[in-house]
Amino acid sequence: MGDQKESFRKIITTLALKNEEITNFIGCLKQSLENLEGNSNRVQEDLEAEFNALHSVLDGLKDSMVTRIKQERATRTYELQSQLSACSKALESSEELLDVANQTLCSSEANDFNQAAKDIKDSVTMAPAFRLSLKAKASDSMSHMMVDFTQEIEMLKTIKFLPVPATPEILVSECQVYDNTVSVLWALPEADTKIDHYDLEYRRTNHEGPPRAREDHPWMVVEGIRETEYTLTGLRFETRYLTFRVKACNKAVAGEFSEPVTLETHAFLFKLDAGSAHQNLKVEDLSVEWDSCGGKIVQDIRKDKNRTNQSPMHSPARTAMNSPKRVPSARVGRDRFTAESYTVLGDTFIDAGQQYWEVRFDKESKAFAVGLALRNLGRFDQLGKSNASWCIHLNNWLQQSLTAKHNNKARTLDCSIPDRIGVYCNYEEGALSFYNARTRTLMHTFRTKFTQPVVPAFSVWNGSFSVQTGLQVPSAVQSGQRKNSGTSSSNASLT
Repeated sequence: MGDQKESFRKIITTLALKNEEITNFIGCLKQSLENLEGNSNRVQEDLEAEFNALHSVLDGLKDSMVTRIKQERATRTYELQSQLSACSKALESSEELLDVANQTLCSSEANDFNQAAKDIKDSVTMAPAFRLSLKAKASDSMSHMMVDFTQEIEMLKTIKFLPVPATPEILVSECQVYDNTVSVLWALPEADTKIDHYDLEYRRTNHEGPPRAREDHPWMVVEGIRETEYTLTGLRFETRYLTFRVKACNKAVAGEFSEPVTLETHAFLFKLDAGSAHQNLKVEDLSVEWDSCGGKIVQDIRKDKNRTNQSPMHSPARTAMNSPKRVPSARVGRDRFTAESYTVLGDTFIDAGQQYWEVRFDKESKAFAVGLALRNLGRFDQLGKSNASWCIHLNNWLQQSLTAKHNNKARTLDCSIPDRIGVYCNYEEGALSFYNARTRTLMHTFRTKFTQPVVPAFSVWNGSFSVQTGLQVPSAVQSGQRKNSGTSSSNASLT
């Protein structure tokens, strides 16, 4: 009896679910009917507006052409009437002269005849009738103002509804990712002269292929693209991939989006490990400021933490995106940097590949250093003063200087001090290079062999700095590395 009831409950549950699906579908159908009514009214209004616009153009064209006909008729009427008036007056004068001539011809007085004949001859010579042009000044033909709309009528007969634009295809092989930009190219299956523009959308994801729902970032939209390509600039690659889709739009309607295409945007992304920072360093995300009162503040915070048993793993640095190379902090508490090692490390180690990041620092800092360090760098070690770290160091005491340091050896760099430094690491080749991030000018290169993973390392005293991550290796840096691979400085050159 129990099994039968359980089976019956399953049937009831299945039926209830099906009823719910049907109810939802009915709701969708009703909504579709409402949408259909509204959309059909809208397109009908649009159609009437288009025809009204067409009629308006035709009416305007008709008025213009009628006005031209009237102007032409008025001009020719004036010329012909003027010529007619002149001819009538000449004819009247000529007829009077003819009467006088006939009367003179009938005269019997010889002397009177000779004088009259002479006067009439002179009058005929000067008569207007003999100065008239007997060719009409204007034609009565108006055939040049005739129109033939046969071709236009045939064109109007071809008017039809705009087709929905075809779906574009993103040309993956021609898309490029470089220098923190992405160039996306696409094409239509066939040419379409009705296309007005394209809309491109993109969003970030951490896996290849279309984004999963649980990882969806919002779509970012770029509208009104007139060409079949677009380059996104000024990006920060916070995830491993960017997914793109594009649709074509004509004047009235947009087509379907293309199949999403995912492009890899590999870049080195890390945060600063607040747990490793010296007590006098105030770490906020990727910014650091030296605080002379930091030691006392940290001691008070520790007392509060001991009272609340708050885990240091819940610090802001620990809420960052998980990474297989994320370094578990081993420096919280007594193992953090101390004494004069005003140091903080990155929370992601490097054990392969080429990586690049930039740091902007206050050039008024009394001391600043940026470079790489082994994970076992001692808590009292200052950057560059042991064989576990490499850096360039700004000294802002009596005289400002910039030096490359490793294993307690230093080399003064003969270059201007930039406000932003680019750091490049090629782990396999053992290259660590520092660049003027604005001009891409090489400042110094260490050549070594990394025997274990390294992490970004920073140090500041009486100053501040901020780090920019999620950057690709700039193409200028890559080409410069190939060019300078045989001439760059090395550890052995430090004195």
